Amino acid sequence: MGMLTVNTALCTCSFGAAPVPLLATSAPTVLAVNQPAATIMDLPALPFGLCTSLANPAVASATAAALGVLTPMPCTPMPAPWLPGSPTVLIGGKPALNNSSKAICSFGGVIQITMTPAMTVQVP
Repeated sequence: MGMLTVNTALCTCSFGAAPVPLLATSAPTVLAVNQPAATIMDLPALPFGLCTSLANPAVASATAAALGVLTPMPCTPMPAPWLPGSPTVLIGGKPALNNSSKAICSFGGVIQITMTPAMTVQVP
């Protein structure tokens, strides 16, 4: 059982350099702790700073130009929806997002929730 995730929860990427807030916009009518509740379709609002994934074409190109020395480049997140979400709580017809859900970036990073303001609201 995870904790409900809401707007402004902090997310991190395993290849990113900085945490970013989640932007919960898919179901803005459901509130928890005075913030919109998030669903598996809500994604981080901003890039994660610099990316270190060699699957990112910009990082691969810069690293090749630096003769193999890993050269981080600006993040361009391309995440899939969060999984698994809450199997029993739907918000706007979509599973609620909980703090144990993960999203995978197409460049290989694992995105996860690191802090959420709704740490007292449990969802099954």
